[in-house]
Amino acid sequence: MFENPTTISSNSPHLRKSGSKSVFIDPGVNGLLSGVSEMGDLKGSSSPLHITTMVPSPIFLWRFKVVLFLFWALCCCKIGWDSVMRMSIDLRDLFLYEAFLYYNPLLLVTMMVWLWGVNLWVFSQGSVNYAKVFDLDHNHLTHREMWKCSMWLTIIVPTSMTAYLYLYSHGEVSLAASQPVLLYIAFAMVLIFPFDIFYLSSRYFLLRTLWRIAFPLQPITFPDFFLADILTSMVKVFSDLERSVCRMVHKQVATIAWFEADAVCGSHQIAIPLVLVFPYICRLLQCLRQYKDTKEKSALLNALKYSTAVPVIFLSALKYHVMPESWTSFYRPLWLFSSVINSLYSFYWDVTRDWDLSGFTKIFKFNRPSNISNLLYGRQWVYFWVIGSNLVLRCAWTYKLSAHLRHNYITVFTITAMEMLRRFQWIFFRVENEWNKITKSHPMGEISLEEEKLLGSTTTHDV
Repeated sequence: MFENPTTISSNSPHLRKSGSKSVFIDPGVNGLLSGVSEMGDLKGSSSPLHITTMVPSPIFLWRFKVVLFLFWALCCCKIGWDSVMRMSIDLRDLFLYEAFLYYNPLLLVTMMVWLWGVNLWVFSQGSVNYAKVFDLDHNHLTHREMWKCSMWLTIIVPTSMTAYLYLYSHGEVSLAASQPVLLYIAFAMVLIFPFDIFYLSSRYFLLRTLWRIAFPLQPITFPDFFLADILTSMVKVFSDLERSVCRMVHKQVATIAWFEADAVCGSHQIAIPLVLVFPYICRLLQCLRQYKDTKEKSALLNALKYSTAVPVIFLSALKYHVMPESWTSFYRPLWLFSSVINSLYSFYWDVTRDWDLSGFTKIFKFNRPSNISNLLYGRQWVYFWVIGSNLVLRCAWTYKLSAHLRHNYITVFTITAMEMLRRFQWIFFRVENEWNKITKSHPMGEISLEEEKLLGSTTTHDV
């Protein structure tokens, strides 16, 4: 009866309280005494029982999400490819062009949100206080929130596009036409939703900044012209949005009513160059307002830079409204000359005014050791790459500003994506340059005091 005694571990929740010694007990009465001990433990112990639960590890959850995402992406690709292959060859290109027009703007917006999240992550790893640069409080969105938003965009937009392709190819034209319409309405509703969900303060900050850009009647702040500069890189998005909304309003989605270039929503309408030039006009007016407030001549030179984009856009649009001989002999050479001026002037301004290349950038000097920091910080090739790629992509961007070169939508999409990548790397040096100006004009102690006041502010300016 007493042979083979069992030693119960001192951390058993059934036989002891916290701090008691090990107990030797016969296995035959183990169940009885354990029940009695548990009852006494419940009555006498002031600490609650610790119940061990199985929680999946973060790595397992991350891998599971990746598998689900890859499975979703594979399904979308398979359904989309089969849907396209069902179409006849003579209608396939037209079908893809229309689908691409509706979803291309939101895909590019999704890409820009992803890249902005990367910008914020790099800023958070280094010494550049972007919250101070943009006048944000401690509730501003971090890179994690931005990536969360971009992930949802990455899922929702291609899913709607896949549904459009599938329904259209299977003869459900009315249901297919509703897909982009519902998606655009949903995005608009989320953006203007007045209740305190979906980052209300951030959406309010964005809408207010867009209003200040469209009507620059007040002193210009850094977020105002910073966002306006980004919008000049996304004019293709606004141009396609205008054409998409035009077809939705005129009930031309999933039809060929827009096929004629001179139709209401065709590729020759006057609204296209007006939409393309609008961000540049806003930026020009901002520079004029800045000159009015500061009397700095550099503001006028900056306004001149944005004005050089106007002839590029309108001279290109003239191709559809003048005789071919006039275009070839007069307007085309004038368009080429204005394109060269705009590209070189913009490149010069990026390198000499927007960026500070007097010394090695510290934007990639992270607070903790990192492979990315070791690869980029203090490397001369980074400067050669940034300057060279900026020049090439500045020249290539002129292609996008020209309406008469838009027939190849895949090429235009690629160049637009490359321009957004150029703007992505421009952001690093532009924000660092602004931060250097702040640190030079204020002692570090004064900056810390201002940051404390900023964090204690009751207003929320999230971005």
